[in-house]
Amino acid sequence: MNVRGMGILEDFWRVHRDAAGPLNAWWNVVAAADWKSFVNCRATFASADQVKIAQAVVTLFNIKGNHYRLVAAVNYSLGLVVVRHVMTHKEYSEDRWKERL
Repeated sequence: MNVRGMGILEDFWRVHRDAAGPLNAWWNVVAAADWKSFVNCRATFASADQVKIAQAVVTLFNIKGNHYRLVAAVNYSLGLVVVRHVMTHKEYSEDRWKERL
């Protein structure tokens, strides 16, 4: 997959240094993947969830044992994954990230 949004990940791990390794690992796995559908994504990341919010469909990934959440837009037909947000589980639970989609 073509993955975009490394800057978002880097900004996040500058604040949450323990996220750097898990986020890099996520990036490498996704970059090597060839997903054709959410089923393929789920085969790679069993805890991934697909959510529709307004007109946007995004995929949520648990990072570092669910300490962090990553929100990405995935276009399977283009082979493109765009990182939209990374946040702590607490920030995720507050739901403000949905306003930024």
